[in-house]
Amino acid sequence: MNLRMAEGGSQSQENGAAAAANVDTDRGVAGIKPQFLTTKDAFHSFIDADGKENTEASTDSDQCNVGDENFAAEPQSKKIKLDESVENQEKENKKVEEDKQDKKRARGQNKSRPHVKYHQLEQQRLCPSIVQECASKCFFGDKCKFLHDPEKYLSGKHEDIGPKCYLYETFGKCIYGITCRFAKSHLGECYKNLINDDLVKQREGKVLVKNSLDKDVQQRLRKKKFIFEKSERYLKMMNKSRQNRNEERKAAVKGETQGGAAGDATSGGGDLSTCMDSVSAEHPTHETTRVTMGAVTDEDVIKIRPCEKKTIDFRGKLYLAPLTTCGNLPFRRICKRYGADITCGEMAMCTNLLQGQPSEWALMKRHHTEDLFGVQLEGAFPDTMTKCAELLNTSIEVDFVDINVGCPIDLVYKKGGGCGLMTRTNKFEDIVRGMNSVLDVPLTVKIRTGVQEKANLAHKLIPELRDWGVSLITLHGRSREQRYTKLADWEYIKQCAKIAEPLPLFGNGDIFSYEDANRALETGVSGLMVARGALVKPWLFTEIKEQRHWDISSSERFDILRDFTNYGLEQWGSDTQGVERTRKFMLEWLSFLCRYIPVGLLERVPQKLNERPPYYMGRDYMETLMASQNVTDWIKISEMFLGPVPPNFTFLPKHKANSYK
Repeated sequence: MNLRMAEGGSQSQENGAAAAANVDTDRGVAGIKPQFLTTKDAFHSFIDADGKENTEASTDSDQCNVGDENFAAEPQSKKIKLDESVENQEKENKKVEEDKQDKKRARGQNKSRPHVKYHQLEQQRLCPSIVQECASKCFFGDKCKFLHDPEKYLSGKHEDIGPKCYLYETFGKCIYGITCRFAKSHLGECYKNLINDDLVKQREGKVLVKNSLDKDVQQRLRKKKFIFEKSERYLKMMNKSRQNRNEERKAAVKGETQGGAAGDATSGGGDLSTCMDSVSAEHPTHETTRVTMGAVTDEDVIKIRPCEKKTIDFRGKLYLAPLTTCGNLPFRRICKRYGADITCGEMAMCTNLLQGQPSEWALMKRHHTEDLFGVQLEGAFPDTMTKCAELLNTSIEVDFVDINVGCPIDLVYKKGGGCGLMTRTNKFEDIVRGMNSVLDVPLTVKIRTGVQEKANLAHKLIPELRDWGVSLITLHGRSREQRYTKLADWEYIKQCAKIAEPLPLFGNGDIFSYEDANRALETGVSGLMVARGALVKPWLFTEIKEQRHWDISSSERFDILRDFTNYGLEQWGSDTQGVERTRKFMLEWLSFLCRYIPVGLLERVPQKLNERPPYYMGRDYMETLMASQNVTDWIKISEMFLGPVPPNFTFLPKHKANSYK
């Protein structure tokens, strides 16, 4: 314990004892050792003072600890504080009531939060032809509205953030040139961009990030000229099967005999699975007629069926959940470094992908360190989901494709997607069978226990999903209606794991330590998916694999944020737009990171995911600052890496529950 903590301990001794008493009776609050506890006002005063102690407060505390005979000799300021204690208590009680009301409102998303227009962050934008040093030929010709004078641009440009550019130091060249917020480190005479030839040669030919949107594919999608051969074939057979089913129902209503109806169904093509088995016979592929040379193999004698595709052994692995907003590529790189086995891109809307939207296609990007990577699709209709699966199958490199049947938000659910598919089994079956028919990689599904809290559906769906051809099921142990108000139901997950055999089933919910992981594995699941636990402490994968509680220091956590910053600049750019995008995603992540309580401060190890941290003083200033739940303190942390925020900067986290003070 350092000197600051020794002084702080005497200052908040009485407050800490009172807070400790409150923690014992307050449900959902983590237990912290009394010497670290403090009050809200003392916490924020310490943060606002940048870690400097209030000497007057320390003096008052020292006088309070002397004998009773000296108690009457208190300074006048102390007496005033004592006289005001009753009034303060009344204010505190009133504030508690207001907090209860705020807690009811602090649910869901901040839907009206401000939207940042990154292209408006700079008053004057430099022409890309100047940035890429192609000044002899402007990309936009006479209609160019950008600035062509580097000196004029520099006069209004934001100040550089630091002396070293991560992109230049790592790759030998910064493609953002003069617009880079670290430009001074790689600008020569006449504002020429410097190049380190040795580093460039080392990186030459290496593809670090895959799955970018091809311009030709984008144009064909926008002009409706992309050919979905397999999807059209499946949808035609699906419609034929649906017509046959409708005819069977009409025949049954008219009172036809059971044998006649069965004969009609057989002659008409039967169910959808029977129709799909006949697709290859009716529409032979080019591979069946091509001429081959060389030795005869098993594939020449026995043709591979469409269902015999690439397989993955998912069992025993740790799966980083596809996390909307926070599950971006830089964050996945952090988790991959700390032991995540499987990573998945953020949930992507299939309709947006089919329209060629660059922002949606950015969710498909894959770093070369992600050796087992998948993408997650959301949709409500067989035609769009099947076409999207075929599009991705031919355009990007993935190891599996996941269907989101667990998204609870109204925007998705009311359209029939996400959790809505759990109650629309006919459409769900058509989607799964259709995507399976066009994919060369395994198809997985993520579901919840059900839609309503006391009406579980997963155990009924799992056998059907196995018959439809799903390769992996991930079950989140909560319903849509429940959200995060209660703990995940691992007893129900245990029942579903038995029903799913031999199909692998992963469990998900409330895993926040290696002890939680061990208890989860005892239910018989094939593996674990980690979501919020990874957001709060991304080193959780290391804890699970090494079977230990990691009392990680504030300096190590600070280095994680530094690495995230560098990965963000590499992903989104080192110019003003890229810097602010990196800041935005860092702030979103910090709204979860502040929930972590260091192991050395806990009275009871480990911390539970549903436990709210009380106000406490860390073992150093940075540890205390990282515990702040105030947006302004998150911004202060981001400025340590990305420089001052732009004028009139505002930020609200995506979820209301993360923005309380």
